[in-house]
Amino acid sequence: MALRARALYDFISENPGEISVTENELLTLCNEEVVDGWLEGTNSRGETGLFPASYVEIIKTDPPVHGNGTSASPEYYYQTSPQRRDTSNESTPTHSATYLGLLQQQRHSLQTSQGSDEDWDDDWDDNLTAEEQGGKPEKSGNPQAGYSSGSTAARRSSSQLSKSTPTVGKNINRFTTFVRSGGEAFVLGEASGLVRDGDKIFVDMGQYGLEWQENPYPFTCTVDDPTKQTKFKGMKSYMSYGLTPSHTQIQVNRRYKHFDWLYARLVEKFPVISVPHLPEKQATGRFEEDFISKRRKGLIWWMNHMTSHPVLSKCDVFQHFLTCSSNDEKAWKQGKRKAEKKDNLVGANFFLTICPPALPLDLQEVESKVDAFKTFTKKMDENLLQVNVTINEFARKQITGFKKEYQRVGLAFRLMSQAFECDQQEYSTPLNKAMAYTGEIYETIGDYYAEQPRQDLEPISDLLAIYQGHLANFPDIIHVEKGALTKAKESQKDGTAGGGIHERCNIISCATLAEIQHFHHIRVRDFKAQMQHFLQQQISFFQKITGKLEEARDMYDQA
Repeated sequence: MALRARALYDFISENPGEISVTENELLTLCNEEVVDGWLEGTNSRGETGLFPASYVEIIKTDPPVHGNGTSASPEYYYQTSPQRRDTSNESTPTHSATYLGLLQQQRHSLQTSQGSDEDWDDDWDDNLTAEEQGGKPEKSGNPQAGYSSGSTAARRSSSQLSKSTPTVGKNINRFTTFVRSGGEAFVLGEASGLVRDGDKIFVDMGQYGLEWQENPYPFTCTVDDPTKQTKFKGMKSYMSYGLTPSHTQIQVNRRYKHFDWLYARLVEKFPVISVPHLPEKQATGRFEEDFISKRRKGLIWWMNHMTSHPVLSKCDVFQHFLTCSSNDEKAWKQGKRKAEKKDNLVGANFFLTICPPALPLDLQEVESKVDAFKTFTKKMDENLLQVNVTINEFARKQITGFKKEYQRVGLAFRLMSQAFECDQQEYSTPLNKAMAYTGEIYETIGDYYAEQPRQDLEPISDLLAIYQGHLANFPDIIHVEKGALTKAKESQKDGTAGGGIHERCNIISCATLAEIQHFHHIRVRDFKAQMQHFLQQQISFFQKITGKLEEARDMYDQA
């Protein structure tokens, strides 16, 4: 049975993997699954890609049959979305709707459905009732839910008014990152919220430019080897990680799903901060030693980047994650509810917390810096990919090729020793032993080569993974900044610059430049330390090989 959809509104694609649709156009859907508010299908021009689920109504061409054997209608609605949702006033951002990102989310959904250790199956994941939420419906970042009410006439009247009044209008595409992040709502002055002194985030002018004000109480956090735990009388198993923050010295235990929950909250709250990506989920092989070790290394990198960020390290939800006792379910639920339901400084309202320097920025200069950073990140991303491919190939050669070749050389020397032993001359015995030992040394060196990538190449690969995640975040961050700059230009052109748009654009620009500065700071720190570690491991490796070769050489002094 074919599954089709009719477009309710025009949609213009902006990202790779998306397709444009026009009102009343019929589309063929690839499947029924809605991922982050998007569907995949083919338009009338034969283009296949993604489009917003809320812009279409889904229909099935084969109707159900009534009891009398007649069809209900030539086509019946499987799912309808009667109105387009206006998310301009919402502060709940969603992830970037690139094709790759959605495919990853689909894979993650599939892994969860197969029973991964990320399932929320315990009392820590409580579903709040309407009464507990204060009787208010939950806002959702899914563009398919929660449509705003409003007549066509009202929308037409608003459109006519905007043409006759010199004002800065809203984006037609309500699914751009600028809109979904809350950036547009903030720039247009629609954000409102109570900001306490403790909520304020300061941007200072540092030696090299704008930067986040440092955390006055810096700390670190260790991630111990995980332990396997069970529940439901052993029917379900999971891995628990011990986290020990330096500022409390009290260990808490967290599962991967708790990291995943925290990550979702942080992405929702901070539209122009690069929240480091978590190690990928996995449905099978979760208890294998190699996977556990790799995930722990990834979590260590993630935690290091979290604790070193001046803003993320201080936010309430992260502190709750680090300090709430593993055994205090009530305290955990209270903190969880606060983060999910009571935090008003999310998305658009997050920008209300930013306190920029007194002197406003030159927006043209800001645009130039952002463009330069965009070029830099693109080049860096391409290079990281190339480095990753190269070192992975080199590691493969060491583990298989080099080891095999050294073993072949070692075997050849040992066979020669066995041949020499056939002479049965007593004075040749020391030579035969030295020759056999040389063969053993070469086989040992082969083992050294196979083991070495764990010491020097894999740490580089782990570093590249965390930075590839950061680089994947910055297109959305830059899009928010570009959207703010565009609104500022429009206000200047329309003569509405006095409405505070420039000031609010300045706030977003300060936050963006501070985040860029932080990225460069940690990049220099991390790559310097990792390259020093790599070279030291290489030096130690070859020194170890040299020592073994010297041992073999000395054996011949007795021959």
